[in-house]
Amino acid sequence: MQTIGLLGGMSWESTAAYYEGINKGVQRRLGGLHSAKIVLASIDFAEVTALQESGDWDAVGEILARAAAGLEKAGADFVLLCATTFHQVYDAVAAAVSIPVVHLADVLAEKCQALGITTVGFLSTAYTMENEFFAQRIADHGLDVNLPDPVHVETLDSIIYNELVFRTVNPSSRRRVASIVDELWDSGAQGVILGASELSLLVRQEDVEVPVLDVITVHVEAALDRALG
Repeated sequence: MQTIGLLGGMSWESTAAYYEGINKGVQRRLGGLHSAKIVLASIDFAEVTALQESGDWDAVGEILARAAAGLEKAGADFVLLCATTFHQVYDAVAAAVSIPVVHLADVLAEKCQALGITTVGFLSTAYTMENEFFAQRIADHGLDVNLPDPVHVETLDSIIYNELVFRTVNPSSRRRVASIVDELWDSGAQGVILGASELSLLVRQEDVEVPVLDVITVHVEAALDRALG
């Protein structure tokens, strides 16, 4: 079994879901008392968010690169960057280590292709949707990526940052996000990516009719395949 490096804390609630998902997956696949080999670096979310908001992505990249290097020194065989938005500095993180950093967009695209999905909807933070760096990486795999109507961007961002990062789950917010998912389905999406890890705390498959891809689940399954393969 390989050791998985988790670069988390952005937010800690979603990182906790990564940790739980990986350990449950190992137990499911191997049985008995097996648990995952994990090393974790947890970042101060407030610090990197303030740098993001000021546009200082170089400083964000330096912080996450140092943390990734620490994971490698601690024995990680590969790294997961446990936050969609902060994949903006993926190149800086990957350059800081000699071990693989599993890009979330790549494994999401591979999952879509395995499911026969050619057009996928994408929901995330305002920054990630407006800058499209993540959606473009998915599209580079030959997929069409549909983003929500711009009128919904501020609402989604507020739900993520004012509710879900504090593990506050409001039924009204669930209904609102589910309606946005339905709009993407109506626009031709054959599936919808919940592209902020916190959204998996809110929307479940039973809440909508279109297939939804939870980024944590997809990233975790890819990590399990690699660690146990």
